[in-house]
Amino acid sequence: MLDDFVTFGRSGLRVSRYALGAFNFGGDQRWSLDVEAAQRLIARYRELGGNFLDAANSYGGGAAETILGDYLAASSGSRDRLVIASKFGSNTRPGDPNAGGGGRKAILQACEDSLRRLRTDRIDLYWMHLWDPLTPMEETLRALDDLVRAGKILHIGFSNTPAWKISEARWLAEFRNTAPVVGLQLQYSLLERSIEIEHVPMALAYGLGIAAWSPLKSGALSGRYRRDDVANHDTEGRAAFLARALDEKAEAVLAAVAGIADRRGISFAQVALAWIQAQPALAVILIGAHDVMQLEENAAAANVVLSSEDLAELDEISRPVIPYPGDFARRAHGAVSGGTRINGIEPTPGGGSPSQAKA
Repeated sequence: MLDDFVTFGRSGLRVSRYALGAFNFGGDQRWSLDVEAAQRLIARYRELGGNFLDAANSYGGGAAETILGDYLAASSGSRDRLVIASKFGSNTRPGDPNAGGGGRKAILQACEDSLRRLRTDRIDLYWMHLWDPLTPMEETLRALDDLVRAGKILHIGFSNTPAWKISEARWLAEFRNTAPVVGLQLQYSLLERSIEIEHVPMALAYGLGIAAWSPLKSGALSGRYRRDDVANHDTEGRAAFLARALDEKAEAVLAAVAGIADRRGISFAQVALAWIQAQPALAVILIGAHDVMQLEENAAAANVVLSSEDLAELDEISRPVIPYPGDFARRAHGAVSGGTRINGIEPTPGGGSPSQAKA
């Protein structure tokens, strides 16, 4: 089911299109899983054909990496067959200004700590969890390049970072001959499509793979929650997330998802995930699950292919508002093309520049 692999970005790293996220592994949050529950998910994910496990140094206060490390140590031969990703950047020692961010000291410490918890000698894909505006990008890239040259990490990715900063990093790495950024991990779903404005065009232009986190928008797209029925919103500590997600537009999106789910005889979550996997810039979808049944339901979306009519309906109802100058660039296509169709792109009616009006 999950043995459909892709090369991630401009790299030779082969990963499952559906990765298993470890955000809820360990810790003491209401959504946290204990060791046994987390390892059942890993085992079932592998049985389904998946090979990509994604963690972070901050998940569960470090417990997520420890759970993965213990699994790798106990499962003979699993380390070489699995792609292990983790993240740096989140501060893990309150009061210590050098225990987080993108500085050399913080990166080297975080990597050594993650390697120890994961009980491995290398991390296959090391994400910058969030942008550190206090550290020059040159320092971050050079520290990461040193780790690549030492064999402690194999590939570099960025998460939750502005497009302009990713673009800067891409060109700095090329001109300074350091290890490149191969992909991005960004929030993306039918209820969060903002990355389409800057990040998706940039990723397509530079050959960067995109891994989508929170593809069900904290469960809002699962069909289990409604805006006016808050009784069960906090069953897993999700109330704060759902309050932001379930607005008036979300209700319209959920109505469209419900119609497609009913016609196809599949779940809300499978419709939402199938829409994401049809998007051309998406390489990987990060799924999280509270139990094996939920994992199997989400994984089954890998076999769902929505019709062009279904995709068009979902695309229209969930279309994001594009701010200036992105909206200007799209509307101005006719001013560039002279009103003609180029590369399959039709000019927007009335989208030309007023300066081109006929005398």
